[in-house]
Amino acid sequence: MQISANGIFLEYEEYGTRNATPLILIRGLGTQLIHWPREFVSGFLEAGFRVIIFDNRGVGKSQRIQRDGVCSDAATILDRVEQGGEIVAPFALDDMARDVVGLMDALGIKQAHCFGISMGGAIMQALAIDHADRLLSATFVMTSCRPLFSGPAGAALLSRILVYPETLKQYQDSHVAGDALFGSPGYPTTEAALRAEAAIAYDRGADADGINSQALSIIHAPDRRPGLRNVTLPSLIIHGVQDTLIPVDLGAEIAAHIPDSEFYAIEGMGHVITPLLSPQIVEIVTGFIERNA
Repeated sequence: MQISANGIFLEYEEYGTRNATPLILIRGLGTQLIHWPREFVSGFLEAGFRVIIFDNRGVGKSQRIQRDGVCSDAATILDRVEQGGEIVAPFALDDMARDVVGLMDALGIKQAHCFGISMGGAIMQALAIDHADRLLSATFVMTSCRPLFSGPAGAALLSRILVYPETLKQYQDSHVAGDALFGSPGYPTTEAALRAEAAIAYDRGADADGINSQALSIIHAPDRRPGLRNVTLPSLIIHGVQDTLIPVDLGAEIAAHIPDSEFYAIEGMGHVITPLLSPQIVEIVTGFIERNA
């Protein structure tokens, strides 16, 4: 279903009864609502939540955002970085945080528990810092609170997250290859499942321009460490010990900056929540929410 939020349209789905406590799940770079494992959503549903998932702006069936003079071609972006040129983003992570607030407004939700992974975890930080009155709790997963794209190391990381136009077969191959690099080795997913998931995402809308627009917003993300020191919300940080994209130490750094937060480092977890991993994370999150109710 589509809904107007923060001046744009977002594709969303919700599960559970309207009078249940809402839990909003926020995806990471380039991924869509279909990438939440069924076991993950159903686990929270069985725990009694009203679960809301959505496509971030730029991907899936949600609105694409363009700005004059902003290029989202991967090769051009990397060339500009190499030449020391200015990189402009069509929107900011703060805009994406306001999308979440707008979604809540459109659904008549005053407050919700929110859970964000990777880029979604950065969006969560913006929500916790600037929109804390709308949150019941904040869960940050496989994410960082510091800028990661400065210097040679930053340029190398950027080259790993930008994407190029692909055929369906190429997109499926990239999804499988990405899982080999960044997946959760202790909780694996079969290649057949990955290819099937990629086919659904491709049909829904997996264009490179939209994904790279999100990547540009990440590049411009500010240092959120000062703001996190003032967060008083119940806050949970989860990170995979085997995360090869964002090291586990960066998750621990978030916990160190948010007073009275809880931190879980999960052995065998990489940069993906898989069906096999879902029950463990659901248990950690529901337990945390119950203790802080």
